Amino acid sequence: MVSLDKAVLARMEKGGKRYELLVDPDLVEKFKADPTSVDLNAFLAMDEVFHDARGGERPTAEAIEKTFETQDILTIATAILSKGSIQLTTNQRKAMVERMRQQIIHQIHVQAVDPKTKSPHPKTRIELALEESRYSVDPFKGLEDQVKEAIDRLKPMIPLSFESVRLAFKVPGSAYGQVSRILRPYQQKEQWLENGSWASVIECPAGMKPDLISQVMRQNSESEVKEL
Repeated sequence: MVSLDKAVLARMEKGGKRYELLVDPDLVEKFKADPTSVDLNAFLAMDEVFHDARGGERPTAEAIEKTFETQDILTIATAILSKGSIQLTTNQRKAMVERMRQQIIHQIHVQAVDPKTKSPHPKTRIELALEESRYSVDPFKGLEDQVKEAIDRLKPMIPLSFESVRLAFKVPGSAYGQVSRILRPYQQKEQWLENGSWASVIECPAGMKPDLISQVMRQNSESEVKEL
């Protein structure tokens, strides 16, 4: 379960009464999209419905039945999240917005390159341009959608190119386990060589090239890499 310190209030009002749940803010978007895809034990801080969660005031079973026509917590949570709203303290909202903003910046950094230098833009440059564009980060909206929106805002301000690169890695067999976990999401093919080395061909966003190479070399400095 999400800790009480991290949890936020999901609130719905009906019949002049307020109904609240304490939920994990990081799972709100996923729950709204498909409630069955989220583990309720992870999503809820407490498996209870409140009139006032902070004050500990709980509705009676009869009130819950009358309002939601069920005692099933999944059905109740689905109703509250779909018809109600998320209540954040000022500090919670600031923290969540900043966390999402940094995720957006990181995704643009690894996905895009400067078309002139073929290198990723520094995160500080992306951050400053994002601030200048006045893009408003939504702590509950999906990361992928916000990255696309932010990119549209940034394109008139900084040159962005979304190219991919193909890299061939050859690593000693002893490093296979660690390195394969790094490369697997981007891997196109792999092969064991006669000398016991492992070879892998990957395709990834051009902006990720330096970081992936660095990660592999940290695992084994004898690894070899070339761009195809």
